[in-house]
Formats: sequence, C-alpha cells, structure tokens
Amino acid sequence: MRKSLLVFASLLFVATAVVPVSAQALDPNSVASIFNRYITNKALANPSVIVIDQESGETVFEKNSNSLRKPASVQKLLTGAAAVLHLSMDQVFTTSTWIGVEPKSIVIQGSLDPWISLSDSVAKKMGRTSLPRIEFNSLSALKSANSGSIRNSTIYYSNLYSQDVANIKSFFAKHGVIAKMKHVGTQDAIDLSDSFILDSESPQLQEILAFTLTWSDNLLAERIARLAAKAAGNTFDDAGVAATFTEVLSEFEIDSSQLIVQDASGLSRENRVTAKQVGQLLVKIKHDERFLPLINGLPVGGISGTLRNRFIETAPDAVGLIKAKTGTLNDTTNLAGYVESGDREYAFVIISDQHVRTNSVASRIRDLVDRILGKIAAPFLPKAPEDPEVKILSSDTP
Repeated sequence: MRKSLLVFASLLFVATAVVPVSAQALDPNSVASIFNRYITNKALANPSVIVIDQESGETVFEKNSNSLRKPASVQKLLTGAAAVLHLSMDQVFTTSTWIGVEPKSIVIQGSLDPWISLSDSVAKKMGRTSLPRIEFNSLSALKSANSGSIRNSTIYYSNLYSQDVANIKSFFAKHGVIAKMKHVGTQDAIDLSDSFILDSESPQLQEILAFTLTWSDNLLAERIARLAAKAAGNTFDDAGVAATFTEVLSEFEIDSSQLIVQDASGLSRENRVTAKQVGQLLVKIKHDERFLPLINGLPVGGISGTLRNRFIETAPDAVGLIKAKTGTLNDTTNLAGYVESGDREYAFVIISDQHVRTNSVASRIRDLVDRILGKIAAPFLPKAPEDPEVKILSSDTP
C-alpha cells in the first residue's frame, strides 16, 4: 500500500540575539548631555568645543566655540583642504640630476617635490626621494666628468625648496667643493643638462597628503601648503599660505575674519582658529567627495597614525569608529574629526590650549577625551534580513 503524506510547514529562523539597526546609537540630545557632564572637567582647562550632527548640520553642543585658540596640528586640516581645492590629487613629482653642458657643473631639474627626505634611510624605508642620494651621486658624477679640480663648481637648479638648496650647498662644502648655487627656470635647466645621472618620482599627491595627515608630518604640511598657495595665485610663503587658508574658509561660506595663520603645520604658537570654524569645515568637506583623500588620511582611533595607541585601553569599544586629527603643543592637546554613533555621525572639535604644561596633564586630557568620545561611539549594524517562509514537501512511500 502506497502511503503518501503531504506536509506543509512554515519555518522561521530566529537569531539567538536580535540585531538592531544600530547599537547604542545616540541621538543629539544624548550626545549633548554627555558633553555637558564631562567637558567641565578641570583638567581640560576651559576648552573650546563644538559638536555638529553631520547629517543635519545642526550644532549639538558648543562651549567657547567662537573663542580664538591655538590649533596646533589641527591646522593641517586647512592644509589638506587647500591642497584638494587647488592641486591635482593624482599629481606626481619628479627630480632628476644631470652632468651639465658647462664644465664643472651639475643640473638638478626639480618639481618642488615635497616628498624629498633629508634622511637616506627614511627615504629607502618609505620609498621617498633621497636628498643624500642626489648629493652623493651628483658629487661622484661631477668628479668622473672632470679630470681637474672641481673645487669651484656650479650647481644649476630649478624648482627646489630653499632648505634643500641649502643642504646641497652644505654637503658639497663638507666634501671640499665650493658650489655656486644658481636658480634657473625649467626650460633653462633642460637646456643646461647633458648626461643623465639619476632621477626619482614621488607617489601621487593624495598618498603624500594621507601620510602627512596620518603621521602629522610638519615639513610635508608646510611644503604642500605652499604648493597650494602658489596654485591659488598667492605667494609661495607663509603670507601666501595665510591668504589661501582664508580663501578656503570663504569658499565654504565660513566666517574667516578671526583666522590667524602663521604657518601651515600648526607649530607656531601664534596661530589662532575657532572650534566653530574647524567644525564647520569638517561638516562641509564630508559632504564633498573631492575631499575623500583628506578624510581617508585622518588617523583612525586605535588603528593608525597618531591615534594608533589611543582608545585601546580608555574606550576599547570606540576603536575604529573615530577618525580625527590630533594637535599637540606644550600646553595644547586637541582633537578634531568624526565619531560614528550607529547610523549617525558627529563632527567634533575639542581644543584644550590652556592646560598645565606637563606630560601627565596632557595624558590625562587625552584619556578624558577618549572616554567622552567612547560614550558616543557605536558601530552601525544593519538589521539582519528576515528569512523567508520555507515550504517543505515530505512524502513517505511504504
């Protein structure tokens, strides 16, 4: 006897734990409450603070946000913004060295490469253009190309930074060569060149910018800012950088009237910026995909760059959820960037530039800031899709 059994069953697979749309995501009121509670800590020494909801652009919390403060290396955010606005992110820089057509001469054809390193070991490790390599090979080639004395020689150069020119002159002097350094134009440098010695090519500018921000490299920041100033039609110096940074804020309709710029790296204690200016800039650039090279170059809490050792012990749940630029001077401990809170993101600026000048106080401030942000940070966890109804047909045949 054939016995058939037709069974229809509906199976619903339920996860052992329900995954919400976002884990512990904080709304603006909750974020404001946290800052109200902790930002008055005496160690912070009356900081300048602003927190902005990235999506709405609404200010969630502020304290002394219009007060002029020392940005320290937070200044590099302006360097990055200026670079993106005025330079091509896929630009590469080449430097080549030649025996000159004139006796006892060397020609260096530069392109204002900011990636040139003063250390050969660093250059090899990082794949950077090595100034010592240029110097040693140029000296060796100069000796080989000239049978007589090379004591009084000439080095023609185009598009080199003044610091690099001074270092080259000093190197040759230490090796008994009184080098007359002569600046020439790009075409003149080509015309004066005869036999090739060596060349070097930098990575794309977006990679250089990312390194600058990730590791807060002061020299790179200064050089990139000058390149941006030159491209913007301003002078190739601190004054040109100041004009360019002012124009960057104006480009985003941010009030620049109080901005004081003495350098591009933030090393000068005379720089002044407001938390509101920086906060508004952070919000504006996040909505513009052109600035991805800048944003992607920011250190990530507990993972990379100047934030690689932070949050790991102070706020472990926040690791990977904060991207921000650090800023440090003797009495200044700053942080400005973005914190993820579930399906929300907040731009924040915390400038503490009036605290006691000790490492222990600066360390306490960093830990406190980490813990504040750790109370806000939460990963975005998409809701798990529901499993569809499954119909099962079962038959039994004796």
